[in-house]
Amino acid sequence: MMLSCGVSRLIVRHLRTGVASTAQVPQVCIVGSGPAGFYTAQQILKSHAAAQVDMYEKLPVPFGLVRYGVAPDHPEVKNCINTFTQTAAKDRFTFLGNVDIGSDITFSQLREAYHAVVLAYGAAQDRALNIPGESLPNVLSAREFVGWYNGLPENADLKVDLNVESVGIIGQGNVAVDVARILLTPVDILKKTDIPENILERLNGSRVRHVTLVGRRGPEHVAFTIKELREMVNLEGSGPDLRREDYKHLRNLIPNLPRPRKRLLELLAKTGLDAPDPKLASSWAAAEKQWSLRFLRSPVEILATPDGQAVGGVILAKNRLEGEGLNQRAVQTDETESLQCGLILRSIGYKGVEIDSSLPFDQRTGTISNNGGRVTGQNGVYVSGWIGTGPVGVILSTMTSGFTTGKVVVADMETGSVDISRPRSGQTLIKSALAEKGVQPVSFDQWNRLNQYEVETGAKLGKPREKVSNIKHMMDIIHQ
Repeated sequence: MMLSCGVSRLIVRHLRTGVASTAQVPQVCIVGSGPAGFYTAQQILKSHAAAQVDMYEKLPVPFGLVRYGVAPDHPEVKNCINTFTQTAAKDRFTFLGNVDIGSDITFSQLREAYHAVVLAYGAAQDRALNIPGESLPNVLSAREFVGWYNGLPENADLKVDLNVESVGIIGQGNVAVDVARILLTPVDILKKTDIPENILERLNGSRVRHVTLVGRRGPEHVAFTIKELREMVNLEGSGPDLRREDYKHLRNLIPNLPRPRKRLLELLAKTGLDAPDPKLASSWAAAEKQWSLRFLRSPVEILATPDGQAVGGVILAKNRLEGEGLNQRAVQTDETESLQCGLILRSIGYKGVEIDSSLPFDQRTGTISNNGGRVTGQNGVYVSGWIGTGPVGVILSTMTSGFTTGKVVVADMETGSVDISRPRSGQTLIKSALAEKGVQPVSFDQWNRLNQYEVETGAKLGKPREKVSNIKHMMDIIHQ
């Protein structure tokens, strides 16, 4: 790739002196410290020899959904934190935690301080069912519940009543399956994860014995992956309670499907139709807990108990499918049935939130309008990850989005689409504004202090870490 003369001279001078003044350095900020933010930072630092990248995070701790969204019994998925930590160690990278963009600092202040602003703050709002009874106690979003058992400060005091036998989960994606698995997994297994001790105590006292995952379309349309299904099939102490008639048609569909979908539906059909091997059959026969999948159903009303103080169940409309193949859509009929449950978790997707009215925010999709990462009508402003794409895919998808946006940012600086000739003061201006408000940003070194505390505390308990889920406690440890 050819560099503009100005940028070439800038890089040569930077490499010759080893240091560049603020006036010489392209100042880039990233809002959000999850995978999208870190992969974008990694790409920018790799592709541009002079750019300074500052990352802002609302919480005092980094890593976003890797820390607070990944299932605690999937520690291997969190290995990307090692790569992010390497990025954070770069001389031209600064982490500023405990800074809320939109409150502590405005978007316009970021625009004034930086040549380029990358918005990578994800999708932090739940999609609602918008049906009667949704405001009843113990009707929660899966996002809140995941945050609760993962130690997310905003969900630390979530009111969850596990003194119920049956749980209904609306949705059949990976998050829905994660939640079901955590509810059904023996606590002796969960004790080895980083679930906070107070949450483990609550899970240990749970009376939950049956979890039903409800989907509006058929088994061929499930959104979870084969890994999650395999874990449920082999889950210790639990067995499937499946309706054989729901799966009979799958084997006619399977031969014509792409390989990943084929493998998933083969396992689903096998589980629903075939006798398990002797070892698995013995495990299922001894299981005290069960999980089930209910297809072609849409919730239309959540029912209260007779005293009106709790959830008693949910009315489900029966659906029919219209259209062809895997693109069929569900259409509600007038026929209904009820599902008894004392806890309902909706897992029907997330959407982003608007942090500034000047941004082209799409209220319907919960995303910021963009073209390949470039925000529509905002030169020098970019999106990365779910705030630009919507909540789709896994960490690998987010990595691709982050790398793509990082390349776009660098390309725009090199071609002059983003003018880096005028000096910007970057974090100097922002830190001054924060000081006026009495806000103390948290550095990555300070996060490492908290990290060490969590790991050492966890080691004493025989687990990877014991998360601190109270922000005041976090700040006390950081500043001690």
